[in-house]
Amino acid sequence: MRNTLAITLIFVLFLTSCRRCKDIDAVAAKSVQEEVLDTLFTDSIPANVKPDIIDITPLSELADTVFVNLKNYNNGFSYDLRYATADNFLKEKVYECGECYTRVKTAKALIAANEELRKKGYRIHFFDCYRPHDVQKKMWTILPNSQYVANPAKGSIHNRGGAVDITLAKLDGTVLDMGTAFDYFGREAYHDYTLHSEEINNNRRLLKETMEKYGFWSVRTEWWHYNLKTTSAYGIANFTWDCED
Repeated sequence: MRNTLAITLIFVLFLTSCRRCKDIDAVAAKSVQEEVLDTLFTDSIPANVKPDIIDITPLSELADTVFVNLKNYNNGFSYDLRYATADNFLKEKVYECGECYTRVKTAKALIAANEELRKKGYRIHFFDCYRPHDVQKKMWTILPNSQYVANPAKGSIHNRGGAVDITLAKLDGTVLDMGTAFDYFGREAYHDYTLHSEEINNNRRLLKETMEKYGFWSVRTEWWHYNLKTTSAYGIANFTWDCED
């Protein structure tokens, strides 16, 4: 079985990298790739097997691992959930609709960070929050490159409810300039890139220092991505939320 899977994976990589092989049927190649993914993820959590999702009990009374819809607990944030649209680096919509779920522990830290930012005239503006594992697999099928998409075989902290993709906005809704667009995978998006204007550097510094103060750590190459410490130990989740008609 291992030998067969290894051979199949090599074949898939060959198909996806051989741009000049015009005689290869692209549709068939994608079909083989999806079949391999199904084999790799036979132990994935079934969709819609929902953990405890409670949106009416105070956060202080909930376990850290419970999932909550952030908007039901605080109205001080703003949202532009890109993967519920085609306005993202994948150029495809991968969520049926956008909602921002996180673990309770993550929600508490986000609310605390946002309260401090609001006192300074800003608020957290979300691009992505919890991401179902099936969505991670879909993203990997579209772009199977770990430089841009976390391999679902290991899972992302987004799948665990501990990661968010964010920026800052003023209280009037104006989004701050961070030097690059969200999901721009170039050197200019790195935290240690300092050739932006003083205003942009200050905007990034405000976001980073505030998030780190409340227990988040950043990804060196992505100014927008923050993981809450210790949430990487949480299990991968795969529930989805209902969309309004």
